[in-house]
This record gives sequence, structure tokens and C-alpha cells, in this order.
Amino acid sequence: MAAMNSPISLAGQFLIAMPAMDDPDFARGVTFVCQHNDEGAIGLVVNRLSEFRLGDVLAQMKLSCDDEAITDAPVLLGGPVQPERGFVLHQSRHHFDSSYQISERWAVTTSRDILSAMAAGEGPERAVVALGYAGWGAGQLENELKENAWLTTPADEHIVFDTPLEDRWSAATRLVGIDPSHLTGYAGHA
Repeated sequence: MAAMNSPISLAGQFLIAMPAMDDPDFARGVTFVCQHNDEGAIGLVVNRLSEFRLGDVLAQMKLSCDDEAITDAPVLLGGPVQPERGFVLHQSRHHFDSSYQISERWAVTTSRDILSAMAAGEGPERAVVALGYAGWGAGQLENELKENAWLTTPADEHIVFDTPLEDRWSAATRLVGIDPSHLTGYAGHA
């Protein structure tokens, strides 16, 4: 039986930054929540481009790949924590050494074997690679939600894999049923 004050898990959800968010790591950000429990939360920002391409990451790992579509794939800035560490958010049909099953549809993997499979053209059909992650301590995300810093909605594969980065915030906001042009830059409580 769960404790009465345990948070409802937001794993598999988007956190959509409200316009008043002034933290440059998250302003107009869309964060995919990978894990959320009473100890805190971990997520990956899915709409911030890094200066790297997947080929750069593969070369650093000493993995060769001749497929330009793979080597030219963008690498995202997943968040400000451990920016040297790589994360692959993917469909959960594949399992790798360090895969964490987020839900039936989603997994995140941090092991080299997924990058090796991707370099060989045998990785997940749909995946995004991110450097770093976003982290919240116990109760921190819940407090930010109470302060209206975020909108939440179930994550959408089309937004993560198909929508251009610059359109992901607006697209995610529309999932909640809100026209992004109607959001204000300040928070209030009724």
C-alpha cells in the first residue's frame, strides 16, 4: 500500500514550462519525465539542441558508423545535471544493458551497447540522444507544480520523434488544450 503523501508518478509525462519560467535551462522547455517517486524526479529536456551530432558522440566512444543519417542525427541538451553523460530515450521494444523501463511504450538507456547498436544500424527505430538530465529532489517538483511553473500531459511520441525542436513547446502546450498565445508570463492563484 502506498503512503498517503506519495506523489502521483509523472513518469511518461511531459513537463511543459510556463512562460514565466526564467531558468534558461527550462524556459519554453519540454521535459520528458523518466522517473518520479517520493525521492524526486529525473527527466530529459527534449527541445534543446546541443552543439554535437550523434557522429561526434560515436567517435568519442570509438564507435564507427558510415551511415550519414545516423551520424548527422542531432544530440539534445537533456538538462544541466551531468552534461557529460549520455541518455537515449527510445521506444521500449528493445532492451539494452542499462535500460530503464519508463512505461510500456518508453525506455531510457545509458549503456554503450545501445550506441553500438545504433552505429551498426540495429538500434531502436525511434530514439533521441541527450547529454545530461534534469533532476529534482524530494518534493521539489511537486512544489514547482503548485507554483504553476509547469503544465503536465502524457508524452506524445510524435512530438519527441517527429516535431521540429523549435515547435515542440507549442505542440506540447496544445496537447493540454491550450493555445500557447493565450498563456501569460505570470502565475497566480484563484
